[in-house]
Amino acid sequence: MDKPKMHSPNFVEQNIEKLATLFPNCVTEAKNAQGELTKSIDFDLLKQELSSHLVEGPQERYQLNWPGKREALLSANAPISKTLLPQRDESIDFDSTKNLFIEGDNLDALKLMQETYLGKIKLIFIDPPYNTGSDFIYEDDFAENAEDYKIRSNEKDEEGLKLVANTDANGRFHSDWLSMMYSRLKLCRNMLKDDGAIFISIDDGEASNLRKIADEIFGDDCFVSSISWKKRSSPDARATIGSVHDTLLCYVKNNLQPKSAISKMPLSSSRKKAFTNPDNDPRGPWASVDMTGMTGRATKDQYFDVNLPSGRVIGPPEGRSWGIAPATFEKLRNDNRIWFGSSGDNVPRIKKFLSESDGQVIPSIWDSDETGSNDEATKEVLDLLESPKIFDTPKPTKLLKRIIKVTTSPSNEDIIMDFFCGSATTADATMQVNLEDTGNRRFIMVQIPEPCSEKSEAFKAGYKNISEVSKKRIFKAGQKIVEKNKDSKYIKELDIGYRALKVDSSNMAEVYYYPDTISQEDLFSQVDNVKEDRTEEDLLFQVMLDWGVDLTLPIQRETIQGKTVFYVDTNALVACFDKDEGIDEDFVKNLCEKEPLRVVFRDAGFANDDVKINVEQIFKQLSPHTEVKSI
Repeated sequence: MDKPKMHSPNFVEQNIEKLATLFPNCVTEAKNAQGELTKSIDFDLLKQELSSHLVEGPQERYQLNWPGKREALLSANAPISKTLLPQRDESIDFDSTKNLFIEGDNLDALKLMQETYLGKIKLIFIDPPYNTGSDFIYEDDFAENAEDYKIRSNEKDEEGLKLVANTDANGRFHSDWLSMMYSRLKLCRNMLKDDGAIFISIDDGEASNLRKIADEIFGDDCFVSSISWKKRSSPDARATIGSVHDTLLCYVKNNLQPKSAISKMPLSSSRKKAFTNPDNDPRGPWASVDMTGMTGRATKDQYFDVNLPSGRVIGPPEGRSWGIAPATFEKLRNDNRIWFGSSGDNVPRIKKFLSESDGQVIPSIWDSDETGSNDEATKEVLDLLESPKIFDTPKPTKLLKRIIKVTTSPSNEDIIMDFFCGSATTADATMQVNLEDTGNRRFIMVQIPEPCSEKSEAFKAGYKNISEVSKKRIFKAGQKIVEKNKDSKYIKELDIGYRALKVDSSNMAEVYYYPDTISQEDLFSQVDNVKEDRTEEDLLFQVMLDWGVDLTLPIQRETIQGKTVFYVDTNALVACFDKDEGIDEDFVKNLCEKEPLRVVFRDAGFANDDVKINVEQIFKQLSPHTEVKSI
């Protein structure tokens, strides 16, 4: 029985809980004045969360630490001046699809998507590069001075791909990998819905370390399970103890809603075989379950006698109680939901009907018979791309389909993200599950264009980088699904496309970010603050990112008074980037008729300064809810 507190509220504890909601990684354990371990705030980490520069000053605490951890946190929080450029030629159904494929460094992509997809992702699945000593990983620049940061973030100087071989010879073998993961997990947590979940695939090499940093970022109370997935049938003969499994670490965004984030899984084929119908019940096959309960939890009325159909009277088995009260038992018995055995003389059990089943509890061990194997996944990729082995250890669609089914709904337009998409199994599985249950789930795939080695099978097959393989796999998978299910009524509604975007430098010229650095002599050469090689649609997508507008919304292009106008989802955003100084008050009033939520113009497009000044007043009068900006 709970006791009253008998004291005023502990505001310190309440404040710690509030901070834990915003910054779970800053919650740690420390000794109080009595030497007892209590929950406390890591003020050094909190300072780093609230600082744009590197903060020093560690103190003794319970945590996983490594060289570069603070730099990784700084890297996650540091802004970048980049954008996502639309790639129509590389897209499939650009104008109608709700899916995204983003090519580029996933750290940059995650930063760019923060506004748009904050708290909107239902499921994140990632299969990051395992730290084997030969895999390539993403190398981020952490600590750097302000000028270096300007150069890097604004692309004054092209860096190329940020890839490095993390070999055992590197003294930061674990540190580099952990820093790479830490910053990305930190960012992706923000994007999860309150009822969202993340599954991370990893091997034994970094499983324990990954668990620790995930506990820190998501909160150890949001940890759900460590699932063992059997990825191969037999171990490596060269090993002492050969691993045949990978680990799937599962976390939810909100520990108060674990069951809304992860539901029961559909009954397995072996479980369904347990359902029979020996008494020809019209409700169909059923399985019997134990009706007894634990004595320690039982009430007095759960010890009652039962009259069996055979005439024998029995009580609960020795050391047990009945798991239900007498009234409940009689109700179930009258509804023919109690089974006494074919002879009518057995200990009663409760009938559970297959037609009423809500699935089964997810086990912590997943066998390859039900969730596929690496070999099966390799064959899937080979069959689709019609080329030799390209990926060493791809994930099978069966594995992803199980994860998708237990975490997403077919009718909520749930978004599934994979920012280490590799062979794009996640996209393939999403399309397959949507077909099976007529769902409308969407996917966001992110893949860095890691160059294919000239000796690799991928290069020999004509692929220059991994993102090309990823996109080709999605295209081929969609074609295969359509071909195999062309008679399905839903196939025409199935979204098998993607809107391709590419991480690139900002559309805005240097003068936009650093006007103070431009000398008077350079003013005339800097009249336009947009780079010459960028299109109006490029500008549109950067504005959508800046405003947090869904990047998959339909875009309509119209010509009004000789000027190109973009309508995003009719009136979610209206944009005109003409720079011929022809935007006048009549044109602005025409746009007001649509009553857009947002409107944006290009500075160079206004007929004169008076028009630019009057634009906001015109919208306030004719469309008061419109937010107006110019670039």
